[in-house]
Amino acid sequence: MLRDPSSPADPQTLALGALGWLLQSESRAERLLALTGLTPEALRGGLGDPAVLGAVLDFLAAHEPDLVGAAAHLGVPPEALARAAAGLAR
Repeated sequence: MLRDPSSPADPQTLALGALGWLLQSESRAERLLALTGLTPEALRGGLGDPAVLGAVLDFLAAHEPDLVGAAAHLGVPPEALARAAAGLAR
């Protein structure tokens, strides 16, 4: 899922892409739910909620290998995911 690095990234789009990457691995998905306290239902219901999407990005930021992996998958620098989290917190 490579994107044009010259175009600005929408925080919500980046968070949803990062979530998609997270959910490709059962162990990452289980760790996301365990550490955030989210349930699968709350996660599904919160796909448009900046707080839920921010929690996903905060989860990634807390574990550098996942942050780097998600960023590589999305074709953005890891810092873009951190900026996206800040953008969702507004």
